[in-house]
Amino acid sequence: MSEFKSNNKVVNWIEERLPVFSMLQHSAIEYPTPRNLNYWWNFGSLAAVMLVIMILTGIFLAMNYAANTQLAFDSVERIMRDVNYGWLLRYLHANGASMFFILVYIHIFRGVYYGSYKAPREILWWVGILIFLAMMATGFMGYVLPWGQMSFWGATVITNLFSAFPLVGDFIVTLLWGGFSVDNPTLNRFFALHYLLPFVIFALVAVHVWALHSVKSNNPLGIDMKGPQDSIPFHPYYTIKDLFGIGVFMMVYLAFVFWAPNFFGEPDNYIPANPMVTPPHIVPEWYYLPFYAILRAFTMDLWIIPAKLQGVLAMFSAIIILFFLPWLDTSKVRSAKFRPIYRQFFWLFVANCLVLGYVGGKPADGILVSIGQFCTAYYFGHFLVILPLLGKFEKTKALPVSIAAPVVKSLALLVMLGAGIVGFGGQAQANEHAGPAFKQPEGGFSWEGFFGQYDKAALKRGWQVFHDVCSNCHSMRLVSYRNLGDLGFGIDEVKAFAAEKEVQDGPNDEGQMFMRPARPSDRIVPPFANEKAAQAANGGALPPDLSLMAKARGNGPYYIYSLLLGYEDEAPADHPIPEGKMYNHYFPGNAISMPPPIMDDAVAYADGTKASKEQIAKDIVTYLNWAAEPELDARKSMGLKVMVFLAVLTALLYALKRQIWKDLH
Repeated sequence: MSEFKSNNKVVNWIEERLPVFSMLQHSAIEYPTPRNLNYWWNFGSLAAVMLVIMILTGIFLAMNYAANTQLAFDSVERIMRDVNYGWLLRYLHANGASMFFILVYIHIFRGVYYGSYKAPREILWWVGILIFLAMMATGFMGYVLPWGQMSFWGATVITNLFSAFPLVGDFIVTLLWGGFSVDNPTLNRFFALHYLLPFVIFALVAVHVWALHSVKSNNPLGIDMKGPQDSIPFHPYYTIKDLFGIGVFMMVYLAFVFWAPNFFGEPDNYIPANPMVTPPHIVPEWYYLPFYAILRAFTMDLWIIPAKLQGVLAMFSAIIILFFLPWLDTSKVRSAKFRPIYRQFFWLFVANCLVLGYVGGKPADGILVSIGQFCTAYYFGHFLVILPLLGKFEKTKALPVSIAAPVVKSLALLVMLGAGIVGFGGQAQANEHAGPAFKQPEGGFSWEGFFGQYDKAALKRGWQVFHDVCSNCHSMRLVSYRNLGDLGFGIDEVKAFAAEKEVQDGPNDEGQMFMRPARPSDRIVPPFANEKAAQAANGGALPPDLSLMAKARGNGPYYIYSLLLGYEDEAPADHPIPEGKMYNHYFPGNAISMPPPIMDDAVAYADGTKASKEQIAKDIVTYLNWAAEPELDARKSMGLKVMVFLAVLTALLYALKRQIWKDLH
């Protein structure tokens, strides 16, 4: 019988039949916690909060997603454009994945630094590594779902790795694919597993917390609690500390969501998957890059073991070796605070992992191959050679008798704040530009910066350029005529734009298809009936759809602006181009099929603005960026309100935290 008693009769009635309240009081209120935990211990609770956010946003996204190769890409864009606050759900989920991994990586490195894997916490450590593995599987499958170029080719390359295993490799690949290539069955399987695995992670987190409460938390000193003087109840001390940390973290997280939502993404993933066109550089998401670098570090066959199999085995071993860390580190001292040599090697190991991540994100050529091989050797050498030797020969500092001392300070929150600064300056892209510096429009683009918004006059002029010039060759299939109302056009003007084109409809009562004038609800009518017709009219080249062009290229707006103004009448003598091509400084390879699309006075602006080439280029880029990110104004406006609210709330939480902790400091 539970000894828990409440003044509420309903609570007591429930407690007598299901002692949930006494369990909560023991586990979340009275739970004895070391009094000296610093802010590095916040990252575990932050990861739990992030997991809940990912599950909730994922459920709502799944309601609108179509797991079909013909529909998946468009369904994601429909979420972004037509579902109420769909853009917010998707950006919370997409950036949440990166934030989740950042938190877990910091959580893991904190455990390594302070020796939280040592006895009696081996099983606690194992469960944590299982969570990490489940996260990696979930993240990979989620990366495939948007069905863009990087999604498709990333899935093709990574799943093909299993073919390296003798005897069973081809069977595993076929099982993952559901056929003989990455196709519709693959997408269906990945969607089902991506939906399921977060709940598996949630169950593992419950086991992780259970194991933690069984062996109690480690602490910065790495010594056990000796008595009541070393511990404090979890509530209110660590609940308020966690709430303050959540406030700071949410400001960092939402800075990316509202001001740099594509910072962690690949522009190629805004191009629909095409099995016939391979991206020039296939990379996984950033949080897999160290392991991807280890995979690519093996370039020569070793006796009967092919280089591919060596790389796959090494990649998996890089994670599996973490399970053996409690025994590979033979030192009796847990915390690096008392292990001066280990502390240096720890930071060297962190730097090594960062270098591996950098190498994994670059093409495997030149000196980077050797750097990757050296860092891979050091990665395994750290665990298999350095840690065992340090345990035998390192002279450690004397351990304190008790942890009953002032709470250890930490700069952990500065890590989150520093990481978030880049989120306020605008949008960054993952792909790098190789070539001449991009041209800069006079006065810049109005939507850039913390407070930037679209210039409605420039948007109207940009639509006029698209309507009069670009739409003769290029489609914009993700934008509807009704969306032009957001540019400042009236309903009659929108209807007039739509009525200029005809669309096929039907069947009618006689079962016949018929043509009718387009309506505001219709998508902008493309200039050609299909891709073959477009290619036939353009000398075999397929003019790309412009709906997402501003996001589908690295530094998209500046790339497009520079491309439009980057034509030369003649190619340099040392850089010949094929006959029928134009020379452009900014197009990859410099040989472009499209003739110069703009020139001075190519359009007569309705508002009387002088139509110079530079003005036309700036206006069409503004319009194309709006077509790719129509939610930008609403996103930044909401972001400002959310940030003000979080800043005030976090300040109040900090004041409350200081008040609660004042007698312990």
